[in-house]
Amino acid sequence: MAEINDPENTLLLETAHGVVTIALRPDLAPNHVARIKELTREGFYDGVVFHRVIDGFMAQTGDPTGTGMGGSGKKLKAEFTNTPHVRGTASMARAQNPDSADSQFFICFEDSPWLNGQYTVWGQVVDGMDAIDKIKRGEPVKNPDAIVSMKVAADAA
Repeated sequence: MAEINDPENTLLLETAHGVVTIALRPDLAPNHVARIKELTREGFYDGVVFHRVIDGFMAQTGDPTGTGMGGSGKKLKAEFTNTPHVRGTASMARAQNPDSADSQFFICFEDSPWLNGQYTVWGQVVDGMDAIDKIKRGEPVKNPDAIVSMKVAADAA
């Protein structure tokens, strides 16, 4: 397991396939990181399914309805950077409006350069990408995998 340098800016995302460690990037997206940590600490993501999983592209989660249409009800202003979408990048899902990101996010299976500068990058998987690779695929996913729990490392016992 990768060393956790900053437990306050590290997420532990537990799946049925193992724990995924995500290093948060408040240097890139301070408002998105703050909101994700807030939702995580409220238990918002616990039990939420990966509703859209495209082989060779990404796994998307963060919608409590599991339909791809839901969220937390709080839209965030885009914090786009030139940070590349590479394998393990955690980035915000959004509608056509750049300032429509809410609680949904995705983790890239592979490098996805066409997303660069158009979606808010807020983290990078530093350990457990093998668990992400095992998530069931589909649009929508039949019997989807879910986030068992998601915690800020500083809060984990």
